[in-house]
Amino acid sequence: MTIKVEVFSTNSCPHCPVAIEVAEKAKDKFGDAIDVESVKIDESMENRQRAIDYQIMAVPTIIIDGEVAFVGAPTESQLIEKLESML
Repeated sequence: MTIKVEVFSTNSCPHCPVAIEVAEKAKDKFGDAIDVESVKIDESMENRQRAIDYQIMAVPTIIIDGEVAFVGAPTESQLIEKLESML
């Protein structure tokens, strides 16, 4: 079973690159056990609608398997700990 990690961000957010980097480092650690997707909500109406569907009010927001896991950029250890608890 693959864990789906979605990182919602915008191009103008100063904290979003850190959240994306942390998710990519988790992908490096867990490999195929997780699927990481970066969702830029200001790049398409489809991405904006996905953010609305999740009721995202701030970026970065990390969704794990359809549930809000973090609002704001977690540390690498916080994200890894959360993912390990789900494996």
